[in-house]
Amino acid sequence: MKMVVAYIERESFEPIREELLGLGFLSISAWEASGSVPEPTVSGTYRGTPIENHLRPKTRLECVVGDEHVETVMETVLTLAGERRFVFVLPVEQAFPTETIASGDAVSAASG
Repeated sequence: MKMVVAYIERESFEPIREELLGLGFLSISAWEASGSVPEPTVSGTYRGTPIENHLRPKTRLECVVGDEHVETVMETVLTLAGERRFVFVLPVEQAFPTETIASGDAVSAASG
């Protein structure tokens, strides 16, 4: 079992969510995040003091899937997320409640 984590542009989330739901991936987590970039996203002055913001708004998407589904989720994200995306895969040793995590046709007991 693996957890696919992706940092994507906010406007990319809905098309990715719809595609994953259509493919049968019903449990997707997402929340707002920020990514630091070298160039300032906003610069200006406040009361004579220069200010710069190096954070870019993102959405963090997570989906825990069986090993055989990792490529499908990754390809969906990489195809629909545009240019500014970052995707990585982590091993999942255990997940509770296991009844909600499908691996192939059977529900995974995922005990490491």
